[in-house]
Amino acid sequence: MLPLAHLSHTSLPHATGRCCVFIKAEPSPRACLPSAAAGKGTLRAGMDFLNFSTETWTLLVALVTLFVIYLYWPYGAFKKMGVPGPKPVPLFGTMLAYKRGFMNFDLELILVLSCCPRQNFRLNGPLYDAVSIAEDDQWKRIRSVLSPSFTSGRLKEMFDIMKHHSASLISSMKKKADANQPLELKEYFGPYAMDIVTSTAFSVDIDSLNNPSDPFVTNIKKMLKFDLFNPLFLAIAFFPFLGPLFEKMEFSFFPASVTDFFYAALQKIKSSRETSQHKSRVDFLQLMIDSQKQHVPNDLENDKGLSDHEILSQAMIFLFAGYETTSSSLCFLAYNLAVNPEVMEKLQAEIDSTFPNKASAQYQEVMQMEYLDCVVNESLRLYPIASRLERVAKASVEINGLLIPKDMVVMVPTWPLHRDPDIWPEPEAFKPERFSKENKDNIDPYTYMPFGIGPRNCIGMRFALVMMKLAIVEILQKYSFSVCKETEIPLEMDIQGLLAPKRPIKLKLEPRS
Repeated sequence: MLPLAHLSHTSLPHATGRCCVFIKAEPSPRACLPSAAAGKGTLRAGMDFLNFSTETWTLLVALVTLFVIYLYWPYGAFKKMGVPGPKPVPLFGTMLAYKRGFMNFDLELILVLSCCPRQNFRLNGPLYDAVSIAEDDQWKRIRSVLSPSFTSGRLKEMFDIMKHHSASLISSMKKKADANQPLELKEYFGPYAMDIVTSTAFSVDIDSLNNPSDPFVTNIKKMLKFDLFNPLFLAIAFFPFLGPLFEKMEFSFFPASVTDFFYAALQKIKSSRETSQHKSRVDFLQLMIDSQKQHVPNDLENDKGLSDHEILSQAMIFLFAGYETTSSSLCFLAYNLAVNPEVMEKLQAEIDSTFPNKASAQYQEVMQMEYLDCVVNESLRLYPIASRLERVAKASVEINGLLIPKDMVVMVPTWPLHRDPDIWPEPEAFKPERFSKENKDNIDPYTYMPFGIGPRNCIGMRFALVMMKLAIVEILQKYSFSVCKETEIPLEMDIQGLLAPKRPIKLKLEPRS
């Protein structure tokens, strides 16, 4: 894998060495000495080992040689390409140096390579045809069917549904606020995101805010529980050639019980929708069903309809993406406001002027709020949920004398890119003014990509932004976020899976006078 953050110089930590302690052993009169028979048995076993046939010895040496070559050969790729960097070690490559960090960004390289299709990782199980995983013509066809779900007109139609769930969110938070108790934010923003996704996508109201044990919620959490030390993940990481074998054996990174549950549930919803007489639905699922009805068999020019399995996969990936990314982004946004009260006060002033006397939020006005947009963008800069993007080069390309061969996996590390002091002055500071109208035009689009960039950016980006902005507006109309003794400052981040804090973010809500 080729990181776009390559080195101009390398600094490696010194080894600490090994300290050996020798203990003088005195012979004990009670010590038992091996018998002569035992000695003969050991000698005979050793002789049998040495008396392997020539063929056996040849095979053994060949296997050891191949294993040693496998340990070292893959890590010589960067050296052959002339890419400077830390010296790799067998099995781990340069993974151990990531924690120290090394970067030297080339924006032209990011611009060209981030537009290549995403690599299709193996062992995706039944999600092999989801829009975020599918490739080439299949991806284009699926994306073209889904895109109309996220137009401004569709989002405006969904806004009233979102407001219903934001009202439930505030009602749930009020109980803790009235008791002056800290809130564990994910317990509120997670169900809020889940309820909006299920209701706007499938017209199903699970009310997970009041029913945290709902099967949809528990199975989503199982799906998103990523274990870096999962034996299957480690096997693929260290021995990638085993991928096709595991795929044939139908192994998957996703728990079968979870995927089976969601495919069965979504199939039931789809079947009932097809037999229903009500045609007024405008949700995500209905759009995909309609694409099937408009599909003309054997018409290659208009072959855009989704198969039954493709419909279920898109619905499933929409659930996972909508739940985790939006809820985590809301948690980070609330945290940033709590630790930067002057920013929160300025945002509340804009909210009060846009919706005087706590007037009901409206779609058009929310989306036109300039400072709110700046605040959300700055929070996503500091905490991009997808801390890195990966693409695969579909053709060999040479940039600045560096040849990127076809099929090379290229990584765009958004976390360090968003915090590079050469790009962002005072990168650790929370400064929404970076994204003001006066400054926004000066930002290179390839230095800020919380939702990815290019043709394969996040298709649900606008949907997620509406959810986030609505929740923050309606909360800040009535309350202010504040830190408490349970608030961890600064946050310690978890390195597994999507970006998340190691420990839950806890804040208090204080009623506004």
